[in-house]
Amino acid sequence: MKHNKLCAALTAAMIGAGCWLGAPSSEAMPRAEIAAMKAPKSGNLHYWTKNSVAKEKLVSYVKDVTDKESKNFIPVADRIAVFDMDGTFICETAPYYFEWMLYLNRALYDADYKPSEEARAYAKTIEDGIRKTGTFPKGVDVSEAQAQEAAFAGMTPAQYEAYVKKFMEKPVEGLTNLKWGEALYLPMVEVIKYLQANNFTVYVVSGSDRPTVRILACDVLGIAPGQVIGSDPKIIAAKQGDKDGLDYLYGKEDYLVRGQLIEKNLKMNKVSVIAQEIGKQPVLAFGNSSGDSSMLNYAMYGNKYKSAAFMVLCDDLERELGNEKKAAKCKDLADTYGWTTISMRDDFKTIYGDNVVRSAKP
Repeated sequence: MKHNKLCAALTAAMIGAGCWLGAPSSEAMPRAEIAAMKAPKSGNLHYWTKNSVAKEKLVSYVKDVTDKESKNFIPVADRIAVFDMDGTFICETAPYYFEWMLYLNRALYDADYKPSEEARAYAKTIEDGIRKTGTFPKGVDVSEAQAQEAAFAGMTPAQYEAYVKKFMEKPVEGLTNLKWGEALYLPMVEVIKYLQANNFTVYVVSGSDRPTVRILACDVLGIAPGQVIGSDPKIIAAKQGDKDGLDYLYGKEDYLVRGQLIEKNLKMNKVSVIAQEIGKQPVLAFGNSSGDSSMLNYAMYGNKYKSAAFMVLCDDLERELGNEKKAAKCKDLADTYGWTTISMRDDFKTIYGDNVVRSAKP
């Protein structure tokens, strides 16, 4: 036991110092170690395969735009990189997005929560569709997500954070030795750390609930809450009821609670909110689905700086719950618009650690 603790401490210390071990981790890396991960400024990325074209393109780009002697030099203030979350640097296939599995846990399996019969039936429809097909059920609009937010309405931010963190301790389905809170793609986390080492400001721009994204990503990626953009629930005063915010005064006995969904941050909405909240055009964008197309193209087109966009392909069926059909569609999109593809199968030396594998083959 003492030997194991000593090894873990040494591993964490080496990672924190930017030193890499000779081989990828033998099991899922704990969040504390992921948070302590350092990527060398040089671009010698540890978790990527040696001859990865995507890695070389990214490293070449970063070296060019950070070289003060280059015609493509980008000032630090304008080095903006935007990342989608689910399927881009966090697992989204076990069997579905984190926030939806969180919602199903709340609506169907939480003994302390009593949804209406209609709300429970809606959740069961979603669960059945996800478990049967691995995708959102037909005839139900994922962009609405009203029931998802309603399941947590009335919770204080602190209560919600505690609920999410408790769920993060649950094992993901279909993969061995992995909790939801550890289900980050190590190679993509390394990319984020590499960009930060080269003075890029990284934003997470997700369709998922913004408070959820902050809990999942901020501490482990070393980014500020203000660098997270997502779908927003209303945040209201506990005693506000149905009153408009213009007609209500926050009182001494008040506190904040979650309300209903305002708008789903998907597709073109991502571009609009980047313009509103960041106020600058990104020079780098990373996504994994057609829902990220507008964001990737926004980084690519009409940019005053040299820019690039990357599409992560969910094509690994051995170490991850990949989807070849989706990967092929995303590859076609990338070819059409000029994005660089990142193959989870071919470009990632490991995804979560070598001991994390599919517990069931397709």
